[in-house]
Amino acid sequence: MDELRFACRHRPSAADHPAPGLRRFTLTLEYDGTAYGGWQRQRNAPSVQQAVEEAMRALTGEAAAVIGSSRTDAGVHALGLCAHVDSATRIPPEKLAFALNTLLPPDIRVRESGLAPEGFHARYSACAKVYRYAFYNARHDRAVGRQYSAHAPLPLDEAVMREEARALLGTHDFAAFAASGGAAKNTVRTIYRAQVRRDGDEVKLTLLGDGFLYNMVRIIAGTLCEVGSGKRARGAIARAIETGDRLALGATAPARGLTLLAALYAGEEARALTFFD
Repeated sequence: MDELRFACRHRPSAADHPAPGLRRFTLTLEYDGTAYGGWQRQRNAPSVQQAVEEAMRALTGEAAAVIGSSRTDAGVHALGLCAHVDSATRIPPEKLAFALNTLLPPDIRVRESGLAPEGFHARYSACAKVYRYAFYNARHDRAVGRQYSAHAPLPLDEAVMREEARALLGTHDFAAFAASGGAAKNTVRTIYRAQVRRDGDEVKLTLLGDGFLYNMVRIIAGTLCEVGSGKRARGAIARAIETGDRLALGATAPARGLTLLAALYAGEEARALTFFD
């Protein structure tokens, strides 16, 4: 396996420093996204960001914004979303997680809290992200745990999917892999690692990249599922990268199978590799 090296281009600005009298705290969040309209606060559905901000307000009396590393969609889960919040609280940084967890709903937990390094911004300082998509590959869907995988009733050839995923590696214009409604002006992204493996009846896709477009991982997962089941010809991903044609790709896979495993920052290349066999 070739050496992994992130290209972290963020240059700290005024937004990367708390106002006088405040400290910047980091939060590592785990949540089941089933009941939420996504990470970002919105008018017509509960969000994870809203729940954490309300817990901070109840704890400190401050209307503090909680800034996340990623904007996961409705129904998407997270095991390691990183966030930051500026607060005047004197709670020790490592104890903030315990205090917030007494106020958060049971499907959201702060796994770890700490004091942010100088110039840190949860979103803009992130160098890479790791996502995992899980298919439950059996004739009938399961009843227990079904909210964490998408059902794929046709047999999947994980070796074919693994070979198809190789076309993702490197730096490409992934315009064809973005769903309508995305706000990204630049559609060039770098995929560092792409792994497909079977674990019993589960087929799991793990992706490490410097960033992902709106619904990009779910479009990749849906395409690999169709190629792996024989519904779509091999080479679809390479063709879509070359032509920019969304029609070359498969359907967008359901949100429930997607989990953000981690946001990664400068110097965390070794940690990134722990998510791969």
